[in-house]
Parts: sequence; structure tokens; C-alpha cells
Amino acid sequence: MFRRPTPEKPGPGQESVWDYPRPPRVDGGDELVIIEFADTVVAESRRTLRVLETSHAPVYYVPRDDVRTEFLQPTARRTHCEFKGVASYADLVVGDRRSPGACWWYEEPVPGYEALTGAIAFYPQAVDRCLVDGEVVQMVEGDFYGSWVTSRVVGPFKGGPGTLGW
Repeated sequence: MFRRPTPEKPGPGQESVWDYPRPPRVDGGDELVIIEFADTVVAESRRTLRVLETSHAPVYYVPRDDVRTEFLQPTARRTHCEFKGVASYADLVVGDRRSPGACWWYEEPVPGYEALTGAIAFYPQAVDRCLVDGEVVQMVEGDFYGSWVTSRVVGPFKGGPGTLGW
């Protein structure tokens, strides 16, 4: 039986993921987001979008123009999100290092999520480092969600064992 966890109380300047909506909302941001892999900055932007969904830490999407797409090797993998539509995936390859399925995007998101068209999201656990305004991002437990945990958000966060029904 589903039992909602007790949300942590946010402090000054923090957001609770339990205050995020379902279906998710897309918000723009001006934080400096940097993604590094193999001693290379593969994305850097102040024009990111955050997808905010109940119980999930935010997922940051970087405009394609701010991603070094020469390091992306698209794969045949496709998944379907009940809210955003069909996602495409790519491996991240820099020099002799490869991170399979490191990122994803929506070429034709469903109505209401058009702002995400072509913007690329990276799994924090698939790269060496993600930063938001200089803070190193922590990943959530598990390997399904591409959520970015920073000191700006409090949980508990969906992703680890026993959280599937949240």
C-alpha cells in the first residue's frame, strides 16, 4: 500500500520537491549550469529549463546550442514519458571515454512541453560532474531518474528502493 513519506521542511531559499506539481511543470532558470566529462566541458548554459515534478529533484535541460553535440552519438533507444512524449538518447563520447545513454531529449514533446524541444538532459551519474552556480550536483539513488539534487531542494526524493509508488 502506498504511504506518502514525510516531506522535509525547506529552509530559507529552498524548495520542497513535495510542493512541485503533477503533471510536471517546466520552469526557466538563469543559474550557470556546467556539465563535465573526461576533463571537458560538454555543456554550459544560463538558459536551462527545469522540469519540476512531485517527489522528483529537478531535471535540468540544456538548450542544444549550449551543448557540444560533437560528443554525442545518438542511439536507437527510445522511451515514452506519460507527460512529455518520446525521448531519444545518446552516448557521450570524449576521447577514449564513453558514457552509454548519458543524455536524452524530446524532438517532438507533447503539447504543454514544447519548450523542451531539442533541449538535452544529462544523467548526473553518467558524467563526471554537473554544477549549478558552482555547486556540485548529487544524484538520486537508483539509475532511472536524471534528477539533480542541490542544496536548493529538499526531499525525500523518488528514485531509491521503495520509492516506486510515490
